Parts: sequence; structure tokens; C-alpha cells
Amino acid sequence: MLVKFIDGTEREIANLSGANLSSADLRGADLSGADLSGANLSYANANLRGADLRGADLRGADLSGANLGGANLSGADLSGADLSSANLGGANLSGADLRSADLSSADLSSANLRYADLRYADLHYADLRYADLRYADLRSANLRSANLGGANLSSADLSGADLKGLDQLSILPEGSIIGYKKLADGTIAVLQIPFDAKRVNAYGSRKCRAEFAYVLSGTGNAKHDGMEYKIGLITPNFFDPDPRVECSHGIHFFITKAEAEYYN
Repeated sequence: MLVKFIDGTEREIANLSGANLSSADLRGADLSGADLSGANLSYANANLRGADLRGADLRGADLSGANLGGANLSGADLSGADLSSANLGGANLSGADLRSADLSSADLSSANLRYADLRYADLHYADLRYADLRYADLRSANLRSANLGGANLSSADLSGADLKGLDQLSILPEGSIIGYKKLADGTIAVLQIPFDAKRVNAYGSRKCRAEFAYVLSGTGNAKHDGMEYKIGLITPNFFDPDPRVECSHGIHFFITKAEAEYYN
């Protein structure tokens, strides 16, 4: 393969396994199915933005700090790879093997991680905002202090995962509480969540939902599902208690009025 380096030189590299590509410019390169096991692709000089790495063998590769923004890594084998502090924002990692990979402090915001195997992966301090983690295998993964705001964890397996230190892991007190809901016309409905109503907030999110509630003031229709809010008891057709999902069935609310006013 003809590889271009940041100093402008080009070299033909037949075997990429174990190669030192830390200063390679591989933006948009077609590396699908390539054997890059043990290769050095570390830090900002290794530019793989938008590269096609579908099905590539990256076992044990050093990708620490590499720029993989928007890259296609679907089905790639990244088991044991070092991706610490790497930019994987918007990358496609669906079905990728990331077992025991080091993803600490990596930017995985808006990344597609559906069906990815992340068993024993180190994701502490990783940015997973708005990442798609549906059906991901996160068993025994380290998610300490990861940012999961807006992430979709529906049907993800978190058995044995370390979730300590997640911001706002659980923000809802027990007992009767007051909540605030922004309606379609901008009206703020004041809700009482009774002591016996089940309630949940998603991992890393301050958006809450309840099994049922009482409207104390503010009437109108909800913006997204059109449900009518009127004084008295309101009950959704179904309540989803799963904290892995931010937007699901229930009476949605915030615990401060300012958050409800700011929400679009």
C-alpha cells in the first residue's frame, strides 16, 4: 500500500501489521479488511478521519490520541487496542470487537456502537454523549465517570459494569416530589409526583419520567406525543423503568423549573 506521511513523502508498505504509521496521513483511505494488528497509529499525527476500516484487524494496535472522527470501523477487530484519548466522534463501530480495549478519555460522541462487543473495555472518562449503544455488550466494562448524556443504551447488557461516578446516575429522591413539564405552547405544567409513583432518570441525564402524576397548574398538550395535561391525575399508556433509555414511555419532567423552561 502506498502510504503518505505528513512530511509529504510517500512509501510503499506491503505489510501493515506492526508498522509504524504514527505520522501517516490516512484521511479517507480504504483500509477495509487490512491487517493492522500491532500497528502504531498513535496520536494526532496519525490522521484516519473518514477512513474505511471495515473488518480491519486492529488487534493490539496503538491508536491512542489518533483522529478517527467519522471513520467506518464496523465489524473491525479492535480487541486489546489502545484507543485512549482517541477522537472517534461520529465513527461507525457497529458490530466491532472492542473487548478489553482501552477507550479511556476517548471521544465517542454520536458514535454508532450498536451490537459492539465492549466486554471488559475501559471507558472511564469517555465522552459517550448521544452515542448509539443499542444491543451493545458492556458486561464488566469500566464506565466510571463516563459521560452518557443522551446516549441510547436500549437493550445494552450492563451486567457487572462499573458505573461508579457517573454524573447524575440517580437524581430522584423518594417520596412525594414536584416536577416541571414544558408543554407544546411553552406553558410550564407543575406536577406532583406522588410517593408511590415509580420514577427514573436515564444514566447521565437529568430528564426524568414517572409512572403517573398530578397536574397542579398549567394545562395544554405535550409537544412530542400530544398527550393532554389537565388539572388532576394523568397516567401514560405505559411506564418504562429502564434507566438505559432517556426517551421512553412515562410522564416526562424535570426537577427544576429552569431546566423545563430551557428544554426544547
